[in-house]
Amino acid sequence: MAEKDILTSGGHHIEDGLVRLQLAEDAMDICRSMSLWPMTFGLACCAIEMMACGMARFDMARFGAEVFRPSARQADLMIVAGTVTKKMAPAVVRLYEQMPAPKWVMALGNCAISGGPFKFKNQYGIIEGVDKLIPVDVFVPGCPPRPEALLEGLFEIQKKVSGKRWWPVAEALEKENA
Repeated sequence: MAEKDILTSGGHHIEDGLVRLQLAEDAMDICRSMSLWPMTFGLACCAIEMMACGMARFDMARFGAEVFRPSARQADLMIVAGTVTKKMAPAVVRLYEQMPAPKWVMALGNCAISGGPFKFKNQYGIIEGVDKLIPVDVFVPGCPPRPEALLEGLFEIQKKVSGKRWWPVAEALEKENA
């Protein structure tokens, strides 16, 4: 079984079909990347930045992530925004498993990535990285990360889905990478 076939930590998977229509699959991937439905799921202060992304100034709707869904069964993108505690961990895993395939996960903020400022010797209540619970596709660092960083994470998810970046790179980033 290939790793891409696995959908959940329980090992559920979908077999490849008998007939593959690459052009149709490419078109579906483009449609998927331009209509991501993130789940309304904020755990701590990073959720405020996630909310700001939906407001008029940043407006995620322009980039294809229109509607924050209230149910995991209606969402295909989980943005883990904030600190994951050991008490909350089973709920995070359950929500991930309730999401229909294909699904993607973004870890937003230092707490979701590594435990953030709560990571210290003998701490007992914090999960030091949500990737220890569920597979994460994109990590967005910051404490808290700016809304622009969340948008860059969204662009990376879209790139994973369709294989192409659809939005131009900011000029400052182009100069740094040159």
